Amino acid sequence: MGQRVSIQTEDFDLSTEVARLRLQDKRVGAVCSFIGTVRDRNDGQSVSTMELEHYPGMTEKSIEAMIDAAHQRFDIFGARVIHRVGLLQPLDQIVLVVVSSAHRGESFQACEFLMDYLKTQAPFWKKEQTPEGARWVDARVSDDAALARWGIAASNG
Repeated sequence: MGQRVSIQTEDFDLSTEVARLRLQDKRVGAVCSFIGTVRDRNDGQSVSTMELEHYPGMTEKSIEAMIDAAHQRFDIFGARVIHRVGLLQPLDQIVLVVVSSAHRGESFQACEFLMDYLKTQAPFWKKEQTPEGARWVDARVSDDAALARWGIAASNG
């Protein structure tokens, strides 16, 4: 099927990634995707740029484990996660999750499961440039309801 996780500075193309995931797989009846983009505001403050950092190797391994968990929980054929790092501007694409399955329900659930994991557990750190200066913030968002829905224990306390 190809690479499942990419952490990269370059942008991505949705149609290319969907085509790769579906490539010659006649079982696929549904593809669900999510694209996250950089906003110009966070916590009520204007944000002019965002810089994302990660630990190479650790981040990919963590996301690979969650894709494995998605395969165990849902009847899916494939999943692809791309997360950008480096300096990003508002409107830039930052994250892509694509999931294929025979039916839409499994794809939707697995896509949401993976996105909830990325937002709450994946090891990324971000620095936002605001009118008051730069500030480092934990890229993970506390969302106990999302974690409880999937039976994931909160680890970023």
